[in-house]
Amino acid sequence: MLKIEDLHVYYGGIHAIKGISLNVSEGQIVSLIGANGAGKSTCLNTISNLVQNSKGKISFMGKNITNAPPHKIVKYGVAQVPEGRKVFPQMSVSENLDMGAYTRNDKLGVKEDKQKVFKLFPRLLERENQLAGTLSGGEQQMLAIGRGLMAKPKIMLLDEPSMGLAPLLVREIFSIIDEINSQGTTILLVEQNANMALSIADYAYVLETGRIVLKGEAKTLAADEKVKEAYLGG
Repeated sequence: MLKIEDLHVYYGGIHAIKGISLNVSEGQIVSLIGANGAGKSTCLNTISNLVQNSKGKISFMGKNITNAPPHKIVKYGVAQVPEGRKVFPQMSVSENLDMGAYTRNDKLGVKEDKQKVFKLFPRLLERENQLAGTLSGGEQQMLAIGRGLMAKPKIMLLDEPSMGLAPLLVREIFSIIDEINSQGTTILLVEQNANMALSIADYAYVLETGRIVLKGEAKTLAADEKVKEAYLGG
């Protein structure tokens, strides 16, 4: 479904992504794990063409999307939920969700999908007319995911959804990610909480300083001694 081949990305003189290749099959949850600065977020931003690659190819559903404009990539069915949530603080919950559907023309479908988001996140319905900037961190994360869903994506790129959240909320968010996947949306998940990421993923890649150093079924990686020592707290 999503295929990355020999991807290289530079930030000025820094070689941030050093020839990574990965695959995400339809219906899967695939996790990218690794320490801060490993290149995980850069990888997602390059897929969405928010960061330019210097070499390599990105294909989605058999189509080369390597240098496509970001809004076209959303139209093709790729939605990104950014690190740090990036909700529009001066807009209401409802208006933020509408912004997620900006590439769509099917008003009835948009209305139906908004109700689906409210069903998935009842707290957002309670705060439908509240300014997004006044929501708690957990509620803003729910809104960011809901806004991504409004684009009706085939694949969702999730960047650090657990960042800054209390453990109880982290479990709730990951349970919802699992639910979104079970409803038919493929997930590529970037996450520093390796335990949680591997617990819901089908397959995973471990990034270190811009390179993939390990890959395999998530259960296998979770049991790997090197992975345990480096990322799972022993």
